[in-house]
Amino acid sequence: MAEVGKGVNAGKLASNVQKRITRAQEKVMQKLGKADETKDTAFEEGVVNFNKQLADGTKLQKDLKAYMVAVKTMHECSKRLHDCLAEMYDPEWFGKEEVDSIAEEMIEKEMDNNLEDTDLLWQNFHEKLTENALISMDTYLAQFPDIKTRIAKRDRKLVDFDSARHHFASIQKGKKKDEAKIAKPLTLVEKAAPGWAQGIITAHQFAQTNLSRNQAEEELGKAQKVFEEINYELQEELPTLWNSRVGVYVNTFQSVAGLEEKFHRDMGKLNQNLSDVMTKLDEQRLANEEAANHSLSESGSEAPKSPQKSREGPPVSRPPRPASSQEVKEDNIINLFEDAVVPDINISTQPQNETPTVTNGSSGAELPPSILYKVKAMHDYGATDSDELDLKAGDIVLVLPFPNPDEQDDGWLLGVKESHWLQNKNLLVKGVFPENFTQKL
Repeated sequence: MAEVGKGVNAGKLASNVQKRITRAQEKVMQKLGKADETKDTAFEEGVVNFNKQLADGTKLQKDLKAYMVAVKTMHECSKRLHDCLAEMYDPEWFGKEEVDSIAEEMIEKEMDNNLEDTDLLWQNFHEKLTENALISMDTYLAQFPDIKTRIAKRDRKLVDFDSARHHFASIQKGKKKDEAKIAKPLTLVEKAAPGWAQGIITAHQFAQTNLSRNQAEEELGKAQKVFEEINYELQEELPTLWNSRVGVYVNTFQSVAGLEEKFHRDMGKLNQNLSDVMTKLDEQRLANEEAANHSLSESGSEAPKSPQKSREGPPVSRPPRPASSQEVKEDNIINLFEDAVVPDINISTQPQNETPTVTNGSSGAELPPSILYKVKAMHDYGATDSDELDLKAGDIVLVLPFPNPDEQDDGWLLGVKESHWLQNKNLLVKGVFPENFTQKL
């Protein structure tokens, strides 16, 4: 039995090899123009449409799978975002419990008679997309491989049909030549043969010709039948398949659009809760700031805003500053320790560095001759530039004249902290500061 099986397999293999050789020979003859090829323009157009439809469907399936992956990723990112919010949300802020609930995915809302939280909304969205879009697309594309295989088989059977047709035509042509040859006068050898032998020779020639013709005609009939059967089926299926793409695309995108609309509508309602919490938190912040500002206003210690500086770039010419910022008024300067009256002095009439000695009433130490007057910081001021002084409420500052009056901005003074002068006896660490943060002494 094994030997028989081997024989059958070997015979089938040899038959297949012979078919491939015959098809290859036929295709070569057709390309060389030595054999005609059966053409079906309508079917070829159907094959072109089939290939395009397969390519479009494959791309849509690929993009749909990528979309599903993105939904999963968005779900995970949303969860991490809410977790981050819950971690950094201060306990005393408004809506702490609501924020924690969102992070824990425990916000419940009644939809379709079921209680679903944010996590279930994402899961339901993904499952519905898989069922109504992705699986439908997979089913749609599952029919293409079989049809593609049958199209390839139809092409092979068409070559077999053309080959059998050409072989039969060749046999027909050979029969006519044989009949013409038989009708010719007998050769000397044939004449030398007995009469009965001459009849046998003629009969044999006719039998051989008829046998070959009959076999060729039978092979042609079989090849034609096989080709026409598969060709007929495909002629029916390809147009139907081509028209079905419209319904597939409509159903797919209607499903995606409808599911997205429902998902975002439901998520929007849940996210509105978070938006409301953030709005109330902002209102709480503003209320706290207003209360703090009101309290500062009532105590008279509200910190002013520093004036705008414009010292960047070259100095801009401006009119002379008023005497109040350049000179000491012609008032009696009283030594607070000695109660002595110092003669009236106009600093503007004296050369620079010849300002009369002024003493610090609080410490009794002699102050540098170049100062104009002293001020006391009423509010903290944090320096925002390298040329500014950093002040704390209560600091005493010795006000100095600007080396170039054009460099002075309105509302800004130049000075050095009294504590630095008393400790170091120099004016090296000086800087500008807003005048409205201080009070003149």
